Amino acid sequence: MPKAGDFSFEAIQELGNPVPMLVRNDGDELLELWLEPFGQDYWLRPGEAVVVTSYGRWSDQPFQVTHEPRRIEVWATSWFATVSDGDGNEVPGGHQRPEGKYES
Repeated sequence: MPKAGDFSFEAIQELGNPVPMLVRNDGDELLELWLEPFGQDYWLRPGEAVVVTSYGRWSDQPFQVTHEPRRIEVWATSWFATVSDGDGNEVPGGHQRPEGKYES
């Protein structure tokens, strides 16, 4: 497990046992990818794809996925996941978030 409080991209990768899943927006509108259990949002333009990778251990499946209109929710059941581009570079949370979305 990463050091307490260290949920960096690199620390999560050190957990090993990676299982990647491609998430692609094949629609023609902006698509929200919501990653749990930490509640982080990523926004994919039409044709854009990212890789969600689960690390560590889980009891049944590495992911649970729910599709809603204009939104995909991915639960990393190990509690540890990263989001990267096709070259393995970190995609930061809030990626392409529409202005005014989730602001208090």
